[in-house]
Amino acid sequence: MRASITALVVALCASLAAPTNAKTTATFDRGQVHVTTSDDPKRIDWDVVVPASLDAVWDAFTTQAGMTSWIAPGATVDLRSGGDWLVNFPGAAPGGGTIVVYQPKTLLAIRAMAPEKFPTVRRERTLAVFTFTPQGANSTDVHLAQTGWQDGDEWSQAYAYLTDGNAQLLGLLYRRFTKGPIDWPKM
Repeated sequence: MRASITALVVALCASLAAPTNAKTTATFDRGQVHVTTSDDPKRIDWDVVVPASLDAVWDAFTTQAGMTSWIAPGATVDLRSGGDWLVNFPGAAPGGGTIVVYQPKTLLAIRAMAPEKFPTVRRERTLAVFTFTPQGANSTDVHLAQTGWQDGDEWSQAYAYLTDGNAQLLGLLYRRFTKGPIDWPKM
């Protein structure tokens, strides 16, 4: 029974990350990252093709060593449903969230926390679904779809903030594989 529920959740998350027929409100590029926003249903999609193997990109997302090579000097990854996927930014509350489900080297879905300046959105969370598709031996498409947005001023502000913020995040991933891991200063 548990295996069939997991398969259903994986299929649902994959469908959320797939291209949508939603009404696109904007598309733009932030460096190597392509961003699409939609209002019906409200979601944000980001795409970046990373010049690295699927194995290397998956490791960058799903291990502490991988995460700290590109996103922040501290990270916690407990790769299981209900596990933490946390990024420890210096001087701020952790970012990231709780793993909903993952499918090795294919999909990672997280109940994502917004930054602490958006307390309601941080508490109620959105769903961030990363999919990983090899584009050859040394190239991987990383797609992020973020859904679960609600109405209200704080939600609209968080949506605008994260539209650019997650583009920067995926830009750091791209940078990691073009310029090497970040050598964080010792605290």
